[in-house]
Amino acid sequence: MNKDYLLPKEIVAHLDKYIIGQKQAKKSVAIALRNRWRRQNASEEMRREIMPNNIILIGPTGVGKTEIARRLAALAGAPFVKVEASKFTEVGYVGRDVDSMVRDLVDTAVNMIKNEKAKEFNTKAEENSIDRILDKLIPQPKKIDEGDDITSQNSMIRTREIFRKKLLEGKLEDKEIEVDTPQSQFPVVEIFSPMGMEELGVNFQEMFSGMVPKKTKLRKMYIKEARRFIFNEEISKLINMDDVIPEALERVQESGIIFIDEIDKIVGDSSKTGPDVSREGVQRDILPIIEGCGVSTKYGLIRTDHILFIAAGAFHVASPSDLIPELQGRFPIRVELDSLTADDFERILTEPKTSLVKQYQALLGTENVELIFSDESIKKIAEYAERVNMESENIGARRLHTVLTTLLEEILYSPPVRKKSITITADMVKKSLDKIIENEDLSKYIL
Repeated sequence: MNKDYLLPKEIVAHLDKYIIGQKQAKKSVAIALRNRWRRQNASEEMRREIMPNNIILIGPTGVGKTEIARRLAALAGAPFVKVEASKFTEVGYVGRDVDSMVRDLVDTAVNMIKNEKAKEFNTKAEENSIDRILDKLIPQPKKIDEGDDITSQNSMIRTREIFRKKLLEGKLEDKEIEVDTPQSQFPVVEIFSPMGMEELGVNFQEMFSGMVPKKTKLRKMYIKEARRFIFNEEISKLINMDDVIPEALERVQESGIIFIDEIDKIVGDSSKTGPDVSREGVQRDILPIIEGCGVSTKYGLIRTDHILFIAAGAFHVASPSDLIPELQGRFPIRVELDSLTADDFERILTEPKTSLVKQYQALLGTENVELIFSDESIKKIAEYAERVNMESENIGARRLHTVLTTLLEEILYSPPVRKKSITITADMVKKSLDKIIENEDLSKYIL
């Protein structure tokens, strides 16, 4: 089934492979994604009026907020960008302006379309790059004119084909050739944009390419390196940016997703002074983008009316109702994510396709060491993670990283040479972590 046609239940089933629990959050984002497809298939008149239902995910760090949004974007094949609200400042302050999130999204979409187009031209680019490498090894035979030695020409063609075969078989990878590489004449600099200090890389070589001829320099490199370099050059030549840019802009406007993390950090407190003075200003700057406005980018104007915004925050101190009313109204769907329990941690350690346990097994597998976790040890690790989260700061599933790193520190530092299999037991977990957990100061700083 085409990914654009996935039903909400199928979207949730896909998210279940990577994220444990959080059924309500998965359900909400699945409906939001399906509504994208529904809108695009509605009549043109209705399509203009149907606005995305933006979502606020509320919950402590490490419970899956970012992962849900990231996996959703990958599933939809949609341009996706994650930004942190705390990095933005009100207009007039030094820092990133809120429009930069849209510019980042457009850059992501352009790269996404370029990569998709590149796959179409892979075969052609490969053929062209082989021909260019052969030209370095054996020049192309000249066109046959009257009086030319045909035998010599045929011999050259045969030799070239012999080398082509060797090249395709990988027998010339360590041979050196000289390749023309572009020479950078101008530095990449930071400039002031009209809305404040913005990190815009300006390549003056491109700006003045009409006036200043591009300089190249010969570089010696092995064929295995040259193959990649020339292949990328050929792909760039084959991709027509006039086709890429309109498609990228269309995709951003129709299916782009912006994930605004730490939105609770821009909830100001009127009793405070200092940096907090710009927080409400950031909310007011973000508001028109979420409501729908035009944002200028280097590729053209982008309308943000139909971009889906997913915001997330722990909201330990503040609550969503502390956001300015206009901004609250633009996030009609609010989902509270559950704190993770020992049972959740146990499932997180084993069930996902790329679970932490499988990651550490893969790491030690590179040194031919088989790492085995007993069922009791998994249960024990999960219990310790829950306990530390309850007794100190709740950092969700990220606690498993700290617990496992401490538990496996010695094995990772000095993997066994002779012993090719290590079984982690509940006793080993207890022995390794008990002293740390019982000492409040140690657990605070180590776990």
